[in-house]
Amino acid sequence: MLIVIAGLVFGILAAYMVKWGNPPNMGICIACFLRDIAGGLGLHRAEVVQYLRPEIMGLVLGAFASAVIFREFRARGGSSPLIRFLLGAFVMIGALVFLGCPVRAVLRLAGGDLNGITALAGVVVGAGVGILFLRRGFNLGRAARKYAGAGWVMPVLMLCLLLLAVFSPLFIFQSESGPGSMYAALGISMVVGLVVGVLAQRTRMCFVGGWRDLMMVRDTYLFGGIAAFFVGAIIANAALGYIDWGFVGQPVAHDNQLWNFLGMALVGLAATLLGGCPLRQLVLSGEGDTDAGVTILGLITGAAIAHNFFTTASPSGIGDNSIVAVVVGLVFCLTIGFFMREKTA
Repeated sequence: MLIVIAGLVFGILAAYMVKWGNPPNMGICIACFLRDIAGGLGLHRAEVVQYLRPEIMGLVLGAFASAVIFREFRARGGSSPLIRFLLGAFVMIGALVFLGCPVRAVLRLAGGDLNGITALAGVVVGAGVGILFLRRGFNLGRAARKYAGAGWVMPVLMLCLLLLAVFSPLFIFQSESGPGSMYAALGISMVVGLVVGVLAQRTRMCFVGGWRDLMMVRDTYLFGGIAAFFVGAIIANAALGYIDWGFVGQPVAHDNQLWNFLGMALVGLAATLLGGCPLRQLVLSGEGDTDAGVTILGLITGAAIAHNFFTTASPSGIGDNSIVAVVVGLVFCLTIGFFMREKTA
């Protein structure tokens, strides 16, 4: 099955990206990399997480090329864009309390970081609450066909970001220490992003949708991709000697289990309401979905908000602002889930 192969390849590549220069247990993390891009553009000034990550540009451009080649590129949008923007921002806020997206939660577990178990439990619970809203008629509205040029906006923006990464003009910020200073060669990062983008586009891979479909309709297709990713990553990590089992002292991580859980519950809930995890949103934007493009802008804005208002966690733990941000995000998602529905029973 293609999605199993795609998951294995993705997991192996994600693990090897650490060997090639990316931060430990962060071979590929969609939330972390979008956060780094926000920093590279100067949207936040956390000096240790500023870098234009080519993997993100490669993902979108790979999905775009695949969608065009297989005639699946469709410009569409207009389904509650403002709500999607805010949900995207809260996905990022929740992810940065855990310090990773659903992809990194699996990758951290495959590297021996047992905090990934708590995070994945949060994703599952959040997705489960989202399913309750879906079954009660939650709907962000129907997307409409758009002029083809509208669907090209996000791929073109990613191409512009790639050019900025290549030429690195003076107004682009670059970390000199911390995770933002750890990166694979630009060519490697770009090729890996392109490969993952193509595979994710062909298989509809989603690291929240897999749990959603498994619980909601007992469909194991997308979950097979998550499981295969874990297997590929753990095999590669074992071969590289990167596995270190434990809760404490893991790279770019903290062990506050309550807020690891609640942060990722926010991610699981918001992503279920959005119809896909951050990886899926990148792929959809490459297929011409302008709503997914708005969500990505929300993710980037959420990263800026999280660092500018000190809601992010750090390896030393979380702060009071982190707690407030997650609670506000959960209240927002629950409110949206309750009121935006087509039926009441």
